[in-house]
Amino acid sequence: MTWLGGIYLKEEGGYEIVLKALNHYKNRLMTIGESPELKNSAAMFASILNQQARKTVPKIDAMTAKIQASIGDIHDVNNLQEDISFMEKSLSCYESDIHKAEDTGYEYFVKLIGDMVQARQDLGLVKTAMDKIKQFSA
Repeated sequence: MTWLGGIYLKEEGGYEIVLKALNHYKNRLMTIGESPELKNSAAMFASILNQQARKTVPKIDAMTAKIQASIGDIHDVNNLQEDISFMEKSLSCYESDIHKAEDTGYEYFVKLIGDMVQARQDLGLVKTAMDKIKQFSA
């Protein structure tokens, strides 16, 4: 079985949007205390989310390093299969926050996203990445 997502990451440059999404996910988690969603939640819930965010940031750093180290060799890229769900989570976070920035106009999301013109263009790349990283062939 061949992981077509690995080919997409390596040969089609898909790693770029995945790395961008991972970076966004990290920034989101590092600033989660400023999120309007969290500010409106109970204090206990906020504490749990902050703890989870602190535990996830090192995983993002490790995943980023793993992708950067594997891009040169398709066999190494194929080892990223075990991280598909983590890549999906970061891509979903980026996509969701782009929509929140557009739909709510909350300063937090707008600042987190940054260049909204580029972010709108990234939406297509995110969708493609989410589709392709899950693909396998016999």
